[in-house]
Amino acid sequence: MAVLVTLLCSLVVLLLGGLYLVGAFRRRRPNEPPLDKGLIPWLGYALDFRKDSSEFLKRMQRKHGDIFTVLIGGYYFTFVMDPFCFGAIVKESRSKLDFEKFATELVLRVFGYQPIEATHKIIQLSSTKHLMGDGLIIMTQAMMDNLQKLMLFKLNLGDGERTWQEDGLFNYCYNIVFRAGYLSLYGSEPYQGADNKEKANEHDRVQSDELFYEFRKYDRLFPRLAYAVLPPKDKIEAEQLKRLFWKRLSVKESRDRFMFLLLWASQGNTGPAAFWLLLYLMKHPEAMKAVKEELDKVSRESGQEVKRGSPPINITKDMLNQTPVLDSALEETLRLTAAPILIRSVLQDMTLKTGKGTEYTLRSGDRVALFPHASVQMDPEIHPEPHRFKYDRFLNPDGTKKTFYKDGKKLKYFNMPWGAGTSICPGRFFATNEMKLFVFLMLSYYDLELLSGKEEDPPIDISRWGFGMMQPVHDVRFRYRLRF
Repeated sequence: MAVLVTLLCSLVVLLLGGLYLVGAFRRRRPNEPPLDKGLIPWLGYALDFRKDSSEFLKRMQRKHGDIFTVLIGGYYFTFVMDPFCFGAIVKESRSKLDFEKFATELVLRVFGYQPIEATHKIIQLSSTKHLMGDGLIIMTQAMMDNLQKLMLFKLNLGDGERTWQEDGLFNYCYNIVFRAGYLSLYGSEPYQGADNKEKANEHDRVQSDELFYEFRKYDRLFPRLAYAVLPPKDKIEAEQLKRLFWKRLSVKESRDRFMFLLLWASQGNTGPAAFWLLLYLMKHPEAMKAVKEELDKVSRESGQEVKRGSPPINITKDMLNQTPVLDSALEETLRLTAAPILIRSVLQDMTLKTGKGTEYTLRSGDRVALFPHASVQMDPEIHPEPHRFKYDRFLNPDGTKKTFYKDGKKLKYFNMPWGAGTSICPGRFFATNEMKLFVFLMLSYYDLELLSGKEEDPPIDISRWGFGMMQPVHDVRFRYRLRF
């Protein structure tokens, strides 16, 4: 009898423990945000969230308001859709809201890299040294040289280059920007003497193209890998690709897995962003005209001219600082297509005050998340006609930067493609220059046309919500030829 009682007690304890783990006993406490656990224990809304994160969050916002807590795969996420709360969240001390805890889990699963305590500091110091200030000037010049190496090496081969060439716009943009960025960050083939320069350049072109082909394989697997839902066959391929990149990127006294993480972080978004920018410009002639005129003016004022027989123009960082129209067109592109989710782990109970004065308690052990694409970037009160591309949306009539408002109050966070606070992209200045250099060269040297001018914008791949730049479900065919 005693054994039976002990067994029954053990089963009850196990049952209660299981129910606790799946969230059956979770209740909303006083002053906490609305709680919605969904119908499926532990999973909660995981399937809805993965199916279409943006639509799910909009639905929850309509149901619960600007702050709500939902159960997703065993974790409670408090989503904050009120932009006036963003500053308090992204600036909060790491003793209360920690970015690294969630990021560590993700990079280990996706890149096989286990960050050490000093990883974040190492990245910040390296980025400050090489991707800002004087280092940014050097890296911008390296990017310029490598774009010329990939895009303009046939200029002196005769008139055949004047004929139209066709390609997929997404593939073309991603390919060129990735390869030039990779060569700039990881180095080119060394050579001695002018006779060996072209051989080294050709080696760079071939090797970087092969690397991009493998990178795209991994990039396609990325969303399902991040959610840990890859089928066995794809999981094997992902592991093989990881090992290929670990071997290819391994350098003396450096971590191969860390280098793979940096490759994706630095080059996984700039190519897709360049695609969307060129697509929008080609579909909006007034925008294309305004940007081209600005770029031609900047070239003339630098004493350079784009014509056959002349040396390739050298676009400097100073020249890139004189392009407010291009800057606005790029920022508008990022507003429409950049969709990261910013996540912090709540390490201790804390209070969050909304723009309307309501105070909510965030519970220790939960996660707090921002999705700026839905909450600010597509808010019609902040950005009228939010689904339309307006190349000058971020400019006043006099060319100065525009100020944005919500509920009659000035907004600090009205577009957040790079994240914010401690998790803001440390390479954002170099990434911006990468995209601007590429578009500057494309519009300076080539006539561009879509093969189907009346084609609708391609739908986005909704599986990539939350991971940075969105990608199209299918490519868009275009053609290009030299302007002269």
